[in-house]
Amino acid sequence: MHVLVLGANSDIGYAVAKQFARDDKATIHLASRNISTLEKKKNDLVARYGVDVHNYAFDATDYDSHNEFYNSLEHEPDVIIVSFGYLGEQQTAQESFSEAMNIINSNYIGVVSILEIAAEKMTQTKSGTIIGISSVAGERGRQSNYIYGSAKSGMSTYLSGLRNRLHQHGVNVITVLPGFVKTKMTHGLDLPEKLTASPDKVAADIHKAYTKGKSRIYTLWIWRYIMMIIKMIPERIFIKLNL
Repeated sequence: MHVLVLGANSDIGYAVAKQFARDDKATIHLASRNISTLEKKKNDLVARYGVDVHNYAFDATDYDSHNEFYNSLEHEPDVIIVSFGYLGEQQTAQESFSEAMNIINSNYIGVVSILEIAAEKMTQTKSGTIIGISSVAGERGRQSNYIYGSAKSGMSTYLSGLRNRLHQHGVNVITVLPGFVKTKMTHGLDLPEKLTASPDKVAADIHKAYTKGKSRIYTLWIWRYIMMIIKMIPERIFIKLNL
């Protein structure tokens, strides 16, 4: 099995790489902008699990390079994990459109660009799994992160449509909706401990969803019910909330 991790320097991306290396002895293909950091991760995976690992330079927002990148892969991936993204800063995004575009490009447009290339290849092989790590932030817009949330909402809708398109070709698309996760991206934020997952827990949930052929998961599981309640709040009440 060949597993491609896009955004492999992210905490969740690397945790998923470890999960597939440990449980499936998969050949891991790590892709990210920072090759020097990837080299350390490659060495760690080889030492821990004795699997083959290949590193690639990949920039989610350098759309013109995506075709060349995908064609350069050592092997057609059986599983693709999209774990890149950019949280950004809401207030800055409100004041600077360039920050808003950074958030949108990293969390939505980059996803569409690379996955359309991958999807076309997978329709030919009629097999494979695409796993996209979105966010519960895309379930309903909130004043505290609506630029990021809207990009993740777009990503989730895109993955839903892609799943519908690829199902007939034997390809599964899994939408992963994490809540709070303790990562570099959320460092410094005051997160509620009982609602916050570790990257390893998210990775375990993702691998379980993959093995069971699921289409959409929340992690931690409790976020399914939290978001169900949040989406049920009438708009006339919701707009008054400080969320």
